[in-house]
Amino acid sequence: MPSISIVIPAYNEEKRLPSTLEAVLAYLGSKNFPFVEVIVVDDGSTDGTAALVETWQRSHPAIRLLKNPGNRGKGYTVRQGILDARGEWILYTDADLSAPIGELDKLIAAVEGEGAQVAIGSRAIDRSLVGVHQSAFRELSGRAFNLFMRCVTGLPFRDTQCGFKLFHSAAAREIFRRQQLDGFSFDVEDLVIAKVLGIKAIEVPVVWNNVEGTKVSALSGAASFGALIGIRWRALMGRY
Repeated sequence: MPSISIVIPAYNEEKRLPSTLEAVLAYLGSKNFPFVEVIVVDDGSTDGTAALVETWQRSHPAIRLLKNPGNRGKGYTVRQGILDARGEWILYTDADLSAPIGELDKLIAAVEGEGAQVAIGSRAIDRSLVGVHQSAFRELSGRAFNLFMRCVTGLPFRDTQCGFKLFHSAAAREIFRRQQLDGFSFDVEDLVIAKVLGIKAIEVPVVWNNVEGTKVSALSGAASFGALIGIRWRALMGRY
């Protein structure tokens, strides 16, 4: 891979970002990418997230900070980072690194081996790779969501919500400029858009460990189910 951008959406991540940035920079330093950048997108945090990233920027020029105009949602945040990225390949990863950054090697190998333009990390294909599980309720809710998602959208994926996805930049720009959701169902919308555009996406099992401190409330989780209907309707109407 000639170049890589890593996009990290962040909302009140002052405490978790230092170890995350350290791990990401160590990983990138162990590789031979000719160009790398780490884009932290601050989604209107009320803590010291932005100030922390600015401090890291002074000694690590590969780090860039983008700021949203207030708290706009994860979908908006990821879209902002990806559309601003300059690498030929773009990874978006959650700030807690539930999927260790080294798992990017698997996504890279998968897209190279299968000629895909999108690779999504998955907790569902090989559940033995999940070290620390979510609560039983959250796991059951996640499985119900993905079952409903497959029925509504026709997508074949077993886990669309893992925050660890790799996009070729050309595909990413076509997908994310069409994305309409700013909330948590944006992952599904992006994969539906990829399907509509004929962009090949594959699902890759990754190591994953739950980290406490989720920003997904019960209300936003329930709203995600309803958002699937809207995604299906827009696809049928040719809105993508």
